[in-house]
Amino acid sequence: MPISTEDATRFAQTFAGLVDGVSVALLDKVPTIRLALTTMLAGGHLLLEDAPGTGKTALARAMAAVISGSHSRIQFTPDLLPSDITGVSMYDQKTGEWGFHAGPVFAQIVLADEINRASPKTQSALLEVMEESQVTVGGTTYPAPCPFMVMATQNPVEQAGTYPLPEAQLDRFLMRTSVGYPSRTAMIEVLDGAASPDRSRLVKPLLSAEQVTALASLAAGNHTDRAVLDYVAALAEATRDDESSLLGVSTRGTIGMVRCARVWAAAQGRNFVLPDDVKALAGPVWVHRVVVDPDAAFSGATAQGVIARALTTVPAPAVGV
Repeated sequence: MPISTEDATRFAQTFAGLVDGVSVALLDKVPTIRLALTTMLAGGHLLLEDAPGTGKTALARAMAAVISGSHSRIQFTPDLLPSDITGVSMYDQKTGEWGFHAGPVFAQIVLADEINRASPKTQSALLEVMEESQVTVGGTTYPAPCPFMVMATQNPVEQAGTYPLPEAQLDRFLMRTSVGYPSRTAMIEVLDGAASPDRSRLVKPLLSAEQVTALASLAAGNHTDRAVLDYVAALAEATRDDESSLLGVSTRGTIGMVRCARVWAAAQGRNFVLPDDVKALAGPVWVHRVVVDPDAAFSGATAQGVIARALTTVPAPAVGV
């Protein structure tokens, strides 16, 4: 059943409160915070591509704090093993039984720092838990906590000794964005509190894990007109047919767009999705899913350009109240 106008209004008020709460730790980054919260409430995972020291860890900690959730950080290195992420089964000599020792992936907000520095085998250890919200060790399946979100980071500049994420793994991230450097005003505030640099400790919990799950379920029911669904499908087809594109938006990418658009619309107090919601999210949701042809890339073509052309050439439907 579609959500009511009153439900959408309450959702928007709660969402705004979450944004304000996280903003205590990450100053002057409301657009990035809104995208991160939308990813979480849409049940997805976030890829952050940014230079070191821009606040990615603070964002993860603040999001965990504001929802009263658990948080863990995994530093990916070349010698990291899959079991270092998922956990291991160990034999207890006292009890004579095997017991599972959970790894750091069993947290509600998991920061996978510099994910491209680990080997592909270790990177793939995240695939099952990201897609299925569960981990299988020794033939036994262990569910991840709920809500569950992976925030992976990678340095877009320093690529020496890294293992680029394959397209199949990139496609499992619902959004890709960056934090960026703070404005001058925000930088002054950060420097003024340099004696206590971890501002995430100032974040106060606003919701419980159960309330976050209920919010996500509410947004999932937001009305999406078939004309908007057709618009999403047409945009995806346009990215596949673009002459510069080697690989366009996948079916998973179109499903992810609809999930995000429903949350995005509810966060603005609407109980229906507009084409403008799709346009606003096209970059973060789709840019990492488009692979540009190498010859076209040599001539200056980019994934952003492919998406921009799709938004320009595909007419948006007239959808209103």
